[in-house]
Amino acid sequence: MKKIITLALVVALPSGVLAHSKVEGTTPANGETMAAVPFEIGLNFDKDIRLTRVKMEHDANPAVNLELGDQTKFGQEFTIPLPSKGTGTYVIQWRGLGEDGHAMQGEFSFTVE
Repeated sequence: MKKIITLALVVALPSGVLAHSKVEGTTPANGETMAAVPFEIGLNFDKDIRLTRVKMEHDANPAVNLELGDQTKFGQEFTIPLPSKGTGTYVIQWRGLGEDGHAMQGEFSFTVE
């Protein structure tokens, strides 16, 4: 009986992991170096997600939450206005919920010279 339960868990776990949405791309791309601060950032996911928070850190400046506006419904593509803090490294941290109810989070960064 223990072998059957163990086998069932081993088979079920990977399918649960595959249900999570993954970031397909960001704008700017993770690690990109740019000449000017972009007016907005973009997040693209492979499955629907509902963003719950997007935060920006910039060098020595305190972190700020970015305004999501009306982008609080489930979707795969999000565009969020970005306040300019000038040159330096920007770190964008995001949090969201997948349609299956699982919390997800991630981050990407870019540099403006």
